[in-house]
Amino acid sequence: MFNWFTKRNSKNNLSPIDFSSIKTDIHSHLIPGIDDGSPDMDTTINLIKRMKELGFSKLITSPHVMSDFYKNSNEIILKGLDDIRSELKAQNIDIEIDAVAEYYIDYDFENKIETEKLLTFGSNYLLVELSFMEVPKNFFDIIFKLQLAGYKVVLAHPERYNYFQMKDYEDLINRGVFLQINWLSIIGYYSPQIKKKTEELISKEMVSFIGSDCHNMNHAKLYSKCQSKTSWHQLLESGKLLNHKL
Repeated sequence: MFNWFTKRNSKNNLSPIDFSSIKTDIHSHLIPGIDDGSPDMDTTINLIKRMKELGFSKLITSPHVMSDFYKNSNEIILKGLDDIRSELKAQNIDIEIDAVAEYYIDYDFENKIETEKLLTFGSNYLLVELSFMEVPKNFFDIIFKLQLAGYKVVLAHPERYNYFQMKDYEDLINRGVFLQINWLSIIGYYSPQIKKKTEELISKEMVSFIGSDCHNMNHAKLYSKCQSKTSWHQLLESGKLLNHKL
């Protein structure tokens, strides 16, 4: 009986697998001073160094774009990206970095679809997020409009939206939406309920992307705890993750 419990415990905390296995992080807030992420370049560089230590060879950072709070334009984001690249080169830090946006679906987002070229990664993947209070009434219409415009919709941290149940995730996937969970959800950082939902999404092979959603060094210090978790290993073994293809 002792041996049985030992095996069970070792299964819950397996030998760590670093993030070089998927190469790319697709969600972070590293551009200094433009949203609720890194406040300055020194912090940004320290965060990037930590991500490199964790095994990443490419970062796709994704500052918030919100009509009322973070009015980041393509120009602001890409200027911030250039500044980071210059500093990385000056410090001889060898890591690839690109920038997109995490678009908040608010009252003005539909207008952006029609009037702006939205920032995407890979083969036209577009990262979007929702209110934590309720799903927008026109959400499905917006998904359809984005897809008509050629975008592949990636929903950021869907496990954190308490109003979604498994049937809702199935519906989203059937509509062609890709789901991106956060690493910290695996270790229960947000809540036990979100951890449980994340594990179910992984077990049902519904996850296409995983992201750090890194905002600060407190986050960055926790990612190594994910590397020995069963759910992280299951996610890798599923063969469904697309991070490594970017």
